[in-house]
Order: sequence, then C-alpha cells, then structure tokens
Amino acid sequence: MRDRGTGAAGASDPHGAARRDPHSAGAVPSLVGLAGSETGTFRIVSEEEQALRTKLERLTTKDHGPVFGRCQQIPPHTLQKAKDELNETEEQREAAVRALRELVQERAGSEDVCKAVAEKMQGKDDSFFLRFIRARKFDVHRAYDLLKARSQIPCLRGARGGELTPCSPGFPRTGYVNFRQQYPELFDNLTPEAVRSTIEAGYPGILASRDKYGRVVMLFNIENWDYEEITFDEILRAYCVILEKLLENEETQINGFCIIENFKGFTMQQASGIKPSELKKMVDMLQDSFPARFKAVHFIHQPWYFTTTYNVVKPFLKSKLLERVFVHGEELESFYQEIDADILPADFGGNLPKYDGKATAEKLFGPCIEAEDTAL
Repeated sequence: MRDRGTGAAGASDPHGAARRDPHSAGAVPSLVGLAGSETGTFRIVSEEEQALRTKLERLTTKDHGPVFGRCQQIPPHTLQKAKDELNETEEQREAAVRALRELVQERAGSEDVCKAVAEKMQGKDDSFFLRFIRARKFDVHRAYDLLKARSQIPCLRGARGGELTPCSPGFPRTGYVNFRQQYPELFDNLTPEAVRSTIEAGYPGILASRDKYGRVVMLFNIENWDYEEITFDEILRAYCVILEKLLENEETQINGFCIIENFKGFTMQQASGIKPSELKKMVDMLQDSFPARFKAVHFIHQPWYFTTTYNVVKPFLKSKLLERVFVHGEELESFYQEIDADILPADFGGNLPKYDGKATAEKLFGPCIEAEDTAL
C-alpha cells in the first residue's frame, strides 16, 4: 500500500508525494525462524506461528471481534501480533503487572505527581495496569511514565500570540494522571451522560466495525460543526470518555485506533476560531495521556488553508505520530486501500448509511437514562 502523506516533511503540501504506511499489513515483521536477537540464538518456529503470521499479512475486516463491550476472547492472530509487536506472553503479563504495581508504590513518596499516581491506582485491577504495559510494549518503567508524565519536555523556539509553546514556562507535561491535573476542566463531572449529546451529534464518531488491521476507527466530520454550540472542550471531554470505555477491550489495547478527519466544508471562520492552546490540548490527549496506540490519522477533503491549522499542530507532534499522519485531499485511492468503503458511512464516502451518533451512544452506554454517576 502506498499513501499520500504529509508526515514531518510534507506538512506544507496537502497533496504531498505518495509514501508507504509503515503500519500497513505489509509492514508486519517476518520473524519466522528468529528467536531472541539480543542473545544471537535461534529457535524453531511452529507451523501454527507461521500460519498466524501469514494471516496477519492478509487480514480483512471480518477477522476481528466487536468494537463495543469487553473482549470475550482475543483472536489467535491478535495474540500473535501482541507477542511479535508488544513482547507479550502469558508469563510476561503476570510479571509485568506485578512489577508495575510495585513501582507505583515504591515511587509514591518521591514527588506530588507520584503520590497522585498511587492514589489514582488504588483499587484498580490487573486489567487496568495491563493497558499501560501493552501501550509501552511491556517496558514497565515506560508504562509508569505513561501513568505519570513524560520525563523530558521537547523544546521548540518561538511563540504565537502569547500562546504556550514547548519552551514556554509552565508548558504542560503529559501522562495519564498529570494530564488530568493539567486540564481539570476536561474531567469536572465527567460522566457518560455529561457527554452523551456530544457523541450523539457525532463528535466524535465511532465505526461499528474495526478496520482490516483490527483498529477501532474514530470519525470527525467538521462540515456541520458549530464550535459555539459544541465547544472544543466538550468534544475533548467526549474523547476522554470514549477512550476509557473502548480501552476496556483487549483487542483495542493491542490493535489501537485509527482516526479519520473529514475536512470537507471546513470554513475559514472555523479555522480562525480554533485556538492554538485548544489544538495543543488535543495533541496532549493523543500523545502519552491514554494507554492507547494511535496507529494512523487520515485527513480527507481538506481545503488549501487547512495547512495553516495543521502547521500550528505540527510542532507539538512527536515524530512517531507525525509519521502516522496522512493528508489525502481529494485523491482518495490510497485512503480506500487502507479503509474499506464497506465499513464507512456515506458521509465519509463509504457504502453504509449516513453516520448515526445516537446508535453509537446507545452501543457505548446503553439506553438514555436521567443520570449516571460514574465519573472518571
């Protein structure tokens, strides 16, 4: 597969040169016959493992479990993917969870945020800790940093109209707990019912089927978005609830997320109405604030002045996420090679009926009720 991508190099050109998506099936590493490369030893790989790795290169949308609800059984090929990409085995799971629990307690007295981590983790079961371990490929110390905050802050020069940049004093550090401390307005009285109307309006949307790689596909259709009626923070609050809910599913923890941003109808008024600080808050949410693997972000139908908005976001993106951004414009052949039109709604150029946010909210939370006291 070849994709039209901006990445770090082509952000100023919304119709940049085609390049390969490093997360497509063709990029699944072929490890047949290899054992621990660090030891320089080899082992015999079973026919079953070889068959599962072959299947990983030929997946379809029908090879995965449901998006909504907890995973009843992880498909064998997804377990193989976890082993190959995340270094996961049954023995490793138990040992890593135990080690992360111990690390949380060991560091509880070292600084305020570490104390906050220990308090936030009280009563959490093993499955909760496992989300963070998977998101950091079974590196326990990196999983702890994801719980707390990044240890280093990237430094960029320049400021834009007094807005925060990475070199500014007080530049927020991300991390699951620290993100909640930095942006308390996103988590005040945050319950499913508090964001239900936003999700019903489609901000954001969630496809009922996974893509062929097993990723959950999230949608954002900007055309009818009125940022005075539904604020940027309200949308971010909806994202926070959705991510917590969907990450209960182990297939999603392993396969990750794909985001599709439809910028058809994006107006200059909308572009000027979005503050750089709001865009920065969104990036912080996507990077190192949830135990989520964001594997691809696709922009479609963007106008020429989209570049101005994207160039505000770019300095805050880590190189790994930049490499996973694909800007297609109106040339969507490579987009449909990645995302099957049969799982897309009509308003995203797919073969399904128009997206129904109310149906999605019901799948997430059940029927609408008066109130639900389950603050995150």
